[in-house]
Amino acid sequence: MSAVSAEAVSGAVRTGSDSRPRSGGEDAAPLAPRAKLLPALAAVYRAQLSRAKVARIPLLFVATFQSVGIMIMMRGVVDGGDEARAVVAGSSVLVVAFVALNLLAQYFGQLRAGGGLDHYATLPVPPAAVVLGAAGAYASFTVPGTAVTAVVGSVLFDLPMGHLWVLAAVIPLSGAALAGLGAALGLLAPRQELATLCGQLGMSAALLLGVLPAARMPAPISYARDLLPSTYGVEALARSFDASPDWVMVAADLGVCAAVGVVSLAVATWAYRRAAVR
Repeated sequence: MSAVSAEAVSGAVRTGSDSRPRSGGEDAAPLAPRAKLLPALAAVYRAQLSRAKVARIPLLFVATFQSVGIMIMMRGVVDGGDEARAVVAGSSVLVVAFVALNLLAQYFGQLRAGGGLDHYATLPVPPAAVVLGAAGAYASFTVPGTAVTAVVGSVLFDLPMGHLWVLAAVIPLSGAALAGLGAALGLLAPRQELATLCGQLGMSAALLLGVLPAARMPAPISYARDLLPSTYGVEALARSFDASPDWVMVAADLGVCAAVGVVSLAVATWAYRRAAVR
């Protein structure tokens, strides 16, 4: 973690400290009270967002170009119908998986290996604020790439774009589920290299199980697809391309994403506490 980000977080969450001069004989002033969750979350989010602007924007372009390239390749073998909707929806959510799962796993793995968690542990910041702030910042960078991929895919496969507003729910809910998973992988991996490997494997699973049409998959693979959190974001977005979407099913898919997001972020918060005290 950079010194600028550390100072931004520590300055934003420090409240109630005593600034009176102390002589050598006076007792040490009491520590500042622990910050509340929402102000600390906002401080961590802003710090991570400013840090990631320079470091992550080039990778966001890579994620977007990768997804667009996959759709162009699939255009030669998929003409339309349910398969086209699956390809466009899967490629769009893949941008979220690349950033929120892959890069976040690498970030927390690097933070743990480099001693960055030790700095956070000295601040009056709740563990949930650290995890949620970093996850939210990384997920925010997926918005433009996901929207561009969905629009380009709709044009390529001649899909209706009238319901693309569903992305406003798909991106944050899928991002929460995948970001929590990525953070947990990075914090639980015993070595930084293993955290990077787990993040890349997770993104590869999102690629293979999300972009390829489910109807062409063998039964055992389809069961594995149901276990992947991003699958339900893909399904919700794919249903929105119908002329008359089944909004009940769309809401159900998004509800699964939300539930998985709560669980995965809770596991990531527990993993952060576990890693910070070691």
